[in-house]
Amino acid sequence: MLMPKRMKYRKPHRPKPRGVATRGNSISFGEWGLQTLECGWITNRQIESARVAITRRMKRGGKVWIRIFPSSSVTKKPAETRMGKGKGAPDGWVAPVRAGKVMFEVAGVDEALAKRALELASHKLCTKCKIIGRHITGGDS
Repeated sequence: MLMPKRMKYRKPHRPKPRGVATRGNSISFGEWGLQTLECGWITNRQIESARVAITRRMKRGGKVWIRIFPSSSVTKKPAETRMGKGKGAPDGWVAPVRAGKVMFEVAGVDEALAKRALELASHKLCTKCKIIGRHITGGDS
């Protein structure tokens, strides 16, 4: 699972990501990418599940880039605990994403295989996504 090696403050506030991504909204490394259409939190489990789906569909051919990292912790109080007594312990890790962020990129495989692999990965994520190509986004090349 993806998670930071260490953090200075492990229990930060959790503001909701709002607005549109101004950075990371175009393809930088691969030929095809998976772009989110909504704001939200992508958990480390969802990222790993999507990565496994992509690599299995591509039969470990080509190259996959993960453009998001779960650096924010999510805390949770134990079940049946009374109110108060401070904030709960860290329970998981999330990557806050804004609309337009490219989360995964693939290269080195044909178009149909890349689109199918990214489509399978989009089913593992909690936000609406679309598949974009380098020629559509106007990236370098």
